Amino acid sequence: MSCGAPAAGSAVPRSAEGGQQSHEEDDKKVRRREKNRVAAQRSRKKQTQKADKLHEEYESLEQENTSLKKEIGKLTDEMKHLSEVLKDHEKICPLLHCTMNFVTIPRPDALSSCLPR
Repeated sequence: MSCGAPAAGSAVPRSAEGGQQSHEEDDKKVRRREKNRVAAQRSRKKQTQKADKLHEEYESLEQENTSLKKEIGKLTDEMKHLSEVLKDHEKICPLLHCTMNFVTIPRPDALSSCLPR
C-alpha cells in the first residue's frame, strides 16, 4: 500500500472549522431545496386551480351554448309558423287586393272603401 495522497472519493478528515462550514452549507442546501419544493408545490396547486376554474367556465359556456341553440330552434320554428300564417292571411286579406291602397287618402277612408258592404 502506498502512503501518498488518499484515493479519489475517499473520506478526508476535515478540520473543525472546515467541518462547521461544510455543515452550514449542507443546511443551506437542505433549506433551499425545501423552499424550492414548497414553491413548486404551491405553483402546481395554483396551476391546478387555474385549470379547474377554466374547466368550470368551459362547462358553463357549453351549457349556455346548448340553451341558446334550443332557443334559436324554437324561434326559427315560430318564424316559419308566422310566415305561413302571414302567407295565408295575405291570400284572403281585402286590404292587400284593394286598389285604393295606392291613393294618398287618410287611412280610415281607405279601409272603409275597400271593405265589402
